[in-house]
Amino acid sequence: MIKKVREKTKGWQIHKQLIVLILLTGMVSVLLFEVLWLNKWNIYEYVRQIPGLHDVSLDEDFWEDLRAEATKYDIPSSEDDKAGIKKIQPFLEQGDKYTGIYIYALKEGNYITGRFPKVLENVAFSTFFDMGYQLTGGEGEETYEFPMKFKNGYATVMVWFYHRVRFIYPYCIFSLTVSIGLFFTVILFFIKKKMNLVAELKDEILRMAAGNLRDSVPNMGQDEIGIIAEELDNLRAALQDTLVREKESRRANQDLITAMSHDLRTPLTILNGYLEVLRLNRNPEMHEEYLKRCLQKTSDIREMTDRMFEYALVFEEGEEPKVKEIPIKFFRDCINEHSDFIRLAGFQTEMEYTYVERWITGDKGMIKRILSNLFSNILKYGDKSSPVFIKGSFTKQSYILEISNTVKQQNTGVESNHIGLMSVEKMMHQLGGESTFSEKNGSFAVELKFSLVH
Repeated sequence: MIKKVREKTKGWQIHKQLIVLILLTGMVSVLLFEVLWLNKWNIYEYVRQIPGLHDVSLDEDFWEDLRAEATKYDIPSSEDDKAGIKKIQPFLEQGDKYTGIYIYALKEGNYITGRFPKVLENVAFSTFFDMGYQLTGGEGEETYEFPMKFKNGYATVMVWFYHRVRFIYPYCIFSLTVSIGLFFTVILFFIKKKMNLVAELKDEILRMAAGNLRDSVPNMGQDEIGIIAEELDNLRAALQDTLVREKESRRANQDLITAMSHDLRTPLTILNGYLEVLRLNRNPEMHEEYLKRCLQKTSDIREMTDRMFEYALVFEEGEEPKVKEIPIKFFRDCINEHSDFIRLAGFQTEMEYTYVERWITGDKGMIKRILSNLFSNILKYGDKSSPVFIKGSFTKQSYILEISNTVKQQNTGVESNHIGLMSVEKMMHQLGGESTFSEKNGSFAVELKFSLVH
């Protein structure tokens, strides 16, 4: 049962946990006080044997001596009988300083004489008694009233005992202290536990600030502190992933620059050699061939630089697209323009369109770059002996563009590392679309999916 309650309260907010804890602890503290207070006289039976806590009211010898002494004295005639009151004083001195004895007329009930308990004459005890009396409702007082036989007749004797004050008032304070102490102990324990979590969270933040991102932030529950700890751990993981990717990107950049420097040096050296031959006018019959070779090397160099630009496009921070509604006509015009260009380069195209006047959401600049990347790949790696298939179709939610071509068996120049495709995938993601690439049996296919405007 406790386990179920604990599991249920894990997700509570801290202030809600504290309110419920205060209510429950308050109820338990009140119940504890009630149990202690209801059993006060049972406990008194054990402690009254302690020296200094002797209770005269429970002493049978005191009562027998009091009755025996009463028969030796005459009852004063009234409160004004000074001589009679003086003679009966030894009787009133029975008991100790916590005992008070008073005599009243038996029938009329008029006060005749009495002795005030001497302990109440002490200012400190009197103050303590007044506070305890208000706190306990007079629980420390004991009163006995009965008729007693004197030498000259009967009178009502009232005996007041204050022995229990020495126990009941300290016991009341003890019970209150235990109950209130339990209440504050539980509440302070709860607060201390939460403060320890805050301190632990601070240490985790300092650890992360010092550069340690390997160790995860421990689970701290499901309340506000737990949520902060969880989000801090997510931040740590994201930051670590960012640093790893940044390190990998930096290493990839360095590798690319190193590779490009090496790759560019070779064609530049060869190009420089051919140009030197042309400048010195050696082998005039080979000038045409050397010019063709120079043009080939410049083409190779341009391809390498294109790869560098594409790589930069993929790994740069990314621009925010200016998304707006674009008619399908703009899309088809761009495709037709690129199709005409690859046809001039010797490719054949077969196009299939569904002619519906619809609108898509996108960025015109990004769409042009996406198509430029795809058709540039066709020019570089496509087989001119096979047609390029281009198909545009609609679904309820999307406009789908499919482009497929046959890959030539031997590629000249620098081999592809798919940077262009990575660039396309990144831009499609920024536009909220989808891109799929597949290569099977020497055929390469691309599927682009754009959201339609409804």
